[in-house]
Amino acid sequence: MRPLADILRPTTFDDFVGQEHLTAPDAPFRKLVETGHIGSVIFWGPPGVGKTTLAHIVAGRIKAHVELFSGAVNGIKEVRVAIQEAKKRLQQGEQTILFIDEIHRFNKAQQDAFLPYVEDGTIILIGATTENPSFYVIAPLLSRSHVFILYELNESALLDIVRRSETHLNRSIDKAVKQRLVAFADGDARQLLNALEFADKIKALTPKAIGPALEKIALRYDKKGEEHYNLISAFIKSMRDSNPHAALYWMARMLEAGEDPRFLARRMVIFASEDIGNANPWALMVATAVANAVEYVGLPEAQINLAHGVTFLATAPKSNASYAALLEALEDARKGSFGVPLHLRNAATKLMKGLGYGKGYQYAHDYDNAKVSQTHFPKEIGEKHYYKAKDIGYEGKIQKKWKEGSE
Repeated sequence: MRPLADILRPTTFDDFVGQEHLTAPDAPFRKLVETGHIGSVIFWGPPGVGKTTLAHIVAGRIKAHVELFSGAVNGIKEVRVAIQEAKKRLQQGEQTILFIDEIHRFNKAQQDAFLPYVEDGTIILIGATTENPSFYVIAPLLSRSHVFILYELNESALLDIVRRSETHLNRSIDKAVKQRLVAFADGDARQLLNALEFADKIKALTPKAIGPALEKIALRYDKKGEEHYNLISAFIKSMRDSNPHAALYWMARMLEAGEDPRFLARRMVIFASEDIGNANPWALMVATAVANAVEYVGLPEAQINLAHGVTFLATAPKSNASYAALLEALEDARKGSFGVPLHLRNAATKLMKGLGYGKGYQYAHDYDNAKVSQTHFPKEIGEKHYYKAKDIGYEGKIQKKWKEGSE
């Protein structure tokens, strides 16, 4: 059975609800489409506000074939196949619209791959993104596209969608229930229609009865809300507690909900130094390699790289000694801008040498084990021992070396 959102999807500008700045009869965007001279465009806006629907309307208006792709699911190989098919259609006089939902999830290399075909007119690109395209769409592609902003649907628009749904569902919906559904949708038409499908299964549709139905679809992932921070917290803490199974689960939850893999990779790079440090110095190398792989490979295959990194980091020995040392050093650094001891200063000129710069400095390589005893701190601070190596993993070797050197 087709989803309600698909059944009620508008096919013309006049049927489209909301985004009047784009769809009104005198709107520049609509005029552009109706002339048939539409170029590549980027639709930027929150989920469920009509980005995909507008792409279909544009295609119908200019009588073009549409190829649908998702940056979260499809890879560049599939896009290349679609481009070859588009070349054949163009020879027969038919244009192809390449619609890429979540285009921000295609990395730079992937976006570069279809740029030439945008330039030569093989395809008309319509990209949809919930993220600022200035940060996620490569500059050459952005400069060749018109960016149109879509906004959350207001209450009036959402109520209009509910009224249209009543006709299709062949039932009347109580005003209080409508308000409950609209409030739950929070500006998202898709969320509203999903809620309506659940609600339609309830025989006596009342505000009280609709509660459990809405709870079933309330697992919406809000990238800027509390749930976003709850999930990333669970992800980090699972790796810190050396539980690769839970770390993979929380990572999968975020990826399935549309989280940017680059965000996860950045958190892993931070984690490698904050929670592992010198207990396994290679952790940072693995984490940065994963971050590079995410940029190079892109989704969906980059999920494999992320899983590789997560299982390595979760099972690595843990030490926060470097991070704890930094916090102590920062605390002292904020006490004042004290001068560098003269013997640690570089005597770059005769004048500086005459002032005592570098005098008495002991060159470490002239001593056994390249170890010397000389002051390295401002006198106002005194000698400090911030870094307290733990007897964990490779850091245990550092601790042992220090102990041997002090004896």
